[in-house]
Amino acid sequence: MSRLHVFAEDNGASALLDTSDADAIAGALSEIGVVFERWPLKPLDADSDILAVYADEVARLTTHGGYRAIDVARIAPDHPERAALRSKFLSEHTHAEDEVRFFVAGEGLFTLHHDRQVFTMLCCAGDLISVPAGMRHWFDMGAAPSFTAIRLFLNPDGWVAAFTGSDIATRFPRLERA
Repeated sequence: MSRLHVFAEDNGASALLDTSDADAIAGALSEIGVVFERWPLKPLDADSDILAVYADEVARLTTHGGYRAIDVARIAPDHPERAALRSKFLSEHTHAEDEVRFFVAGEGLFTLHHDRQVFTMLCCAGDLISVPAGMRHWFDMGAAPSFTAIRLFLNPDGWVAAFTGSDIATRFPRLERA
């Protein structure tokens, strides 16, 4: 279930807000310029072309945002490079473009650092999140990652990060599955 926690940047132990209500999540995130939407999931099987199944939704985003590169990221708990992939995204960074993800399956934890607050957003299947260019954030897929996400980019090279050098990500909750 999607869940948003908001913390003061100097206290990763006591949440100022804790909600799983989609409207409350969308409202709180829109205040900091982040788009959050819940999309209906469509039936998929192992042979499904995810981009074809979600072609209308992707076209709407592409028309609105001008995205030039679109792909599907799939990470399973047995992925041989899961630890290296996880660590790649765990440090605070920014991007020169919006980071847009639609979770088709599984989950991942986006953590956003804005105006002396930290927002941990557990994204699950059906969640679309768009983190604006320049916003400090990090992403945790967990020690046993399991997600499929459509990713949209302006830059044809895809994911390009500028790391801040801050250790703030070490002071906030990580993705831990029950």
